[in-house]
Amino acid sequence: MVSSMNIKDEHGIMFILSAPSGAGKTTLCRMAVDHFDKMQHSVSYTTREPREGENDGRDYNFVSQHTFKEMLDRGEFLEWAEVHGYLYGTSKDDIERLLREGVDAILDVDVQGARQIKSKGKEGVYIFIAPPSLNSCRERIEKRGVNSKDEIEKRLSSAKKELAEALWYDYIIINDTLDNAFNKLRSIIIAEKNRAFRMKPYLPEN
Repeated sequence: MVSSMNIKDEHGIMFILSAPSGAGKTTLCRMAVDHFDKMQHSVSYTTREPREGENDGRDYNFVSQHTFKEMLDRGEFLEWAEVHGYLYGTSKDDIERLLREGVDAILDVDVQGARQIKSKGKEGVYIFIAPPSLNSCRERIEKRGVNSKDEIEKRLSSAKKELAEALWYDYIIINDTLDNAFNKLRSIIIAEKNRAFRMKPYLPEN
């Protein structure tokens, strides 16, 4: 694990990643967390059932629809959305705690969620992960072996709409190969952590 800076950060940065289903954003988020020593992957809340190999608290916080709606009523979510019939949300307190501690938070959210965060004026770096083609999305979803034909078609239909949103993000990464895509993501994170306005507290005063 490496740090992108040799000096202590005062405040963490929020990196918001969105992508169509099957574009590889979750894998890229995990690679970033493994690579950078002061970054954590935000664990979303969801009402869907765990897939094979998924663990509660690591991949998602799996909750009932009733619990999710109670959290929503209390205003506990930074963003939330209904995706493919299930509810997903990011805890506001979890993210704010990480940022206060100087830890970078990487969020894996859909386009709806990213728009909500941006509309609230939250400072962050918005990154869209695009597949090289819709066919590659189809292949990746089919390889999972957990979605029916109807679900796959719904996800591909959503993917077309999501791709149309990509241009308002700060960066677009085409995930043609995982290594290439991660190298681009790593470069973006390092560059953002060294932006002039973030470095101001560490520069000598005149």
